[in-house]
Amino acid sequence: MSHKFNKKFLTAFTAIIVVLVSSSFAFAADVIAAGESYTKAIFAVGAMIAAAFSIGVGAVGAALGIGSAANAACNAVGRNPGVQGKIMMTMLVGMAMAESIAIYALVISLVLLYANPYMRYFLG
Repeated sequence: MSHKFNKKFLTAFTAIIVVLVSSSFAFAADVIAAGESYTKAIFAVGAMIAAAFSIGVGAVGAALGIGSAANAACNAVGRNPGVQGKIMMTMLVGMAMAESIAIYALVISLVLLYANPYMRYFLG
């Protein structure tokens, strides 16, 4: 049973990755005008893939950090309900710090997509 699930999951995951990567090429086709080189399109596709990877890794990291903080806080309140206020405040500060990683990843993704500093080197 587990082998069938793993095979279906791997097939679905591979299909999703192929669709996401090929969509970048489809959107990059709009960038190329008639007679231009493909350098601009390749650079745009690379920027899109890098932005997606950046926000994906940043969001997963923040989610793991927030989940870990909430788990530890729930365990601590379960053991000692009298200090719930202090635990809650510390948990919220920790969650805010973990969420800042996702915000930094979003900023990096937006810079890669809209204000890429390397664009002048590749596109002249």
